[in-house]
Amino acid sequence: MRLDKFLKVSRLIKRRTVANEVSDMGRVLLNGNPAKPAKQVKENDIITIEYANRTVTAKILKVPTGNVSIQEAPSLYELID
Repeated sequence: MRLDKFLKVSRLIKRRTVANEVSDMGRVLLNGNPAKPAKQVKENDIITIEYANRTVTAKILKVPTGNVSIQEAPSLYELID
């Protein structure tokens, strides 16, 4: 699954267009490296998102095949920081 789609489906970022913009600005790291929106993610990858006032680090636990419900979204990742 693409990074921007995962960020949207997991509700770490609300909209895919915002996920694209944030990734293009270099504020999303995948396993410690800046990642473009089209980068493929897999289980056990570490995503770091630099918001304006905080940084969130999450470990991917499961990569869904499509959209998931809002109740299932938090089960896709584990917050580290």
